[in-house]
Amino acid sequence: MKKLFAMLSLLLMLTVFLVPIAFAADAETTGAIAEVAAELPKIDTGDTAFVAICSALVFLMTPALGLFYGGMVRSKNVLSTIMQSFICLGVISIQWAVFGYSLAFGPDINNLIGSFDWVGLNGVGADPNADYAATIPHIAFMMFQGMFAILTPALISGSLAERVKFPAYLVFVLLWASLVYDPVAHWVWGVGGWLREYGVLDFAGGTVVHIISGVSGLVFALLIGKRKGYGHEAMLPHHLPMVVVGASLLWFGWFGFNAGSALGANGTALIAFTTTHMAAAAGIVSWVIVEWFHHGKPTLFGAASGCLAGLVAITPGAGFVSVLSAIVIGLIGGVICYLSVAIMKNKLGYDDSLDAFGVHGMGGTWGAIATGIFASKDINSAGADGLLFGNASQVAIQFVGVASSWIFAAVMTFLIVKFIGMFMEIKAAPEQEIAGMDVSGHGERAYVYQDQ
Repeated sequence: MKKLFAMLSLLLMLTVFLVPIAFAADAETTGAIAEVAAELPKIDTGDTAFVAICSALVFLMTPALGLFYGGMVRSKNVLSTIMQSFICLGVISIQWAVFGYSLAFGPDINNLIGSFDWVGLNGVGADPNADYAATIPHIAFMMFQGMFAILTPALISGSLAERVKFPAYLVFVLLWASLVYDPVAHWVWGVGGWLREYGVLDFAGGTVVHIISGVSGLVFALLIGKRKGYGHEAMLPHHLPMVVVGASLLWFGWFGFNAGSALGANGTALIAFTTTHMAAAAGIVSWVIVEWFHHGKPTLFGAASGCLAGLVAITPGAGFVSVLSAIVIGLIGGVICYLSVAIMKNKLGYDDSLDAFGVHGMGGTWGAIATGIFASKDINSAGADGLLFGNASQVAIQFVGVASSWIFAAVMTFLIVKFIGMFMEIKAAPEQEIAGMDVSGHGERAYVYQDQ
């Protein structure tokens, strides 16, 4: 009995001493787990909803582009022109999910391209990815970027309208998205990309979207030659109301394009939203004024084009510059793009059908350089100061981004077009152009009664 009492007393003493230690250890473990959990990315429902809405807005830009371009061509080519934008929604969406996203944003290989780790969206799901967007699901980031990938090759069609065969165009956009867009997107936005590491600023796609599409469009247009009758026959827009509707929808979608690139419902997004609007407004004003002096009359077509010029110009700096800077960028962008379209194209004689190079190539180039001039860390601490804020080197850095994008897009587009030409005809025959690409390429007409 005494032994049992002694054992019970010993157990009680051990309990008195060990239980507090156990609780302390448990509390320490719980605290450590809580600390680790606090360090892990957490999904923010507000940011997620914002990015999802912005993705839908950017999606709208591709069919809006089809309307914008479709109104600018002759009536016999309106459907084929719209189709060149609309088909990208199908082809590039699949390419992006299968391997395009992995090439653009997958784990880096030598600062040049993403790996195949995320092929088929392997590992891209509902959890966030701290490298790109810590407060939204990884798949939300993938979808948002995918809408950029869809729109960009569609922009090129503006240089090729009314004369490129549809099968060749399909092969081109697939190869171009894989060999041009995906690598440049990785250079500028991918973790480890060499232009990102070098310090190039591109908030929403001045180099990645506009420069490479505009330059590629020009190269493609030069390689396949002019439209039949170009320079001798009137090739006027057949439906200006459609042009304005398309431009308006592009402007609407551009709020998602630029503001969404903040990847969250935050102050930077609202700055980008505001600068986007003001630059577009400034582009309208400057284009119309210059056109008025040069052409003699202000046109609605010019106003719609000026809107696009301002939007293109502000895109790389939307989240890095002030509102007043955005107005200046838009004003100058409208002038540069007008001179590129109305004077430079006519003097050099190239057939950039719908001025994809004049607006996107030249406007994107100005916007990228302007970002190096007007960027301020007071606006976005994640960016850099530009020339006006004591950092002249940022202009030189932006020039590197511009030059590398120009050269890579031009060389790769040349090689892709030459490669395709080895296997199929790219340009429509003269009789097909005369009949119109709608009938000759798709067997349908946009209107019951039409000739040109």
